[in-house]
Amino acid sequence: MARAFTFPGQGSQVVGMGKELAESRPVAAQVFEEINDALGADLRAIMFEGPQEDLTLTHNAQPALMAVSIAVMRVLEDDFGVRLQDAAAYVAGHSLGEYSALTAAGALSLTDAAKLLRLRGEAMQRAVPVGEGAMAAILGLDMDKVEEVVAEAAEGEVCTAANDNANGQIVISGHKGAVERAIPIAKDKGAMKGVLLPVSAPFHCALMQPAAEEMKAALAETTINQPVVPVIANVTAAPETDPEKIRELLVEQVTGRVRWRESVLKMAELGVDTLVEAGAGKVLTGMVRRIDRSLAGVSLQTAEDIEVFAASLKS
Repeated sequence: MARAFTFPGQGSQVVGMGKELAESRPVAAQVFEEINDALGADLRAIMFEGPQEDLTLTHNAQPALMAVSIAVMRVLEDDFGVRLQDAAAYVAGHSLGEYSALTAAGALSLTDAAKLLRLRGEAMQRAVPVGEGAMAAILGLDMDKVEEVVAEAAEGEVCTAANDNANGQIVISGHKGAVERAIPIAKDKGAMKGVLLPVSAPFHCALMQPAAEEMKAALAETTINQPVVPVIANVTAAPETDPEKIRELLVEQVTGRVRWRESVLKMAELGVDTLVEAGAGKVLTGMVRRIDRSLAGVSLQTAEDIEVFAASLKS
């Protein structure tokens, strides 16, 4: 059996995430303390107590989701003796989850990841004035059809496929008018549904270039080590271990497409048969069977989840 660990992206945040783990496992509580120290703010209080509106703010949601993922991984290793490199062949993360993956694999320190994600969230919000951009989920069309849709809807504005999440589940991003035009065009081309998403900025499109420049400067000053297992990069859907290439790809990721469907298929091609989602929610686990029915998905959120998983490795 070959496994990969996967790490969720924005949208999986919910008030109370990580609280049970922190209360039952001191090593998890320590992760949240480290994040607070790195940011000079009480992110833990927002995570555990809310309000949801504050947690959903991009600059809070991104480091918060990473914190929960790393807390799960620390409990797995420190309390149950399961090292990532012994339990998995690859890691991958959805959008901000790529930072969680790199932290879990030792390429980024927890402190650096927290600071980078706080900056990433702030930079993405600064890049486009509120109300000028939008994102929409297009359900029931393949990528070729969605490419036709965004090309027709653009009319000189930015409109692009931003997240290739699963079969028939693609998110588009760009100028608000172009994204709104795309929805009826998609329906005309056979989409089951097109719906605007409640996001504060148009992520993963060319409008994010100012944020990419900010991240390029920050990443240039950040130490990146070789990960203990290869990371499947969002923008290439291919395994990577070279620190300098990882640095480049993290910059490209800000404006580039999240090739999640292709990433999962690549891991299957490389021999992975089980994807273990570490962190808040079960979004990625839910996508697994939509992408490839031969793959198994496991979600690790609670102390009990981790204990059961660790025991399964020994059976």
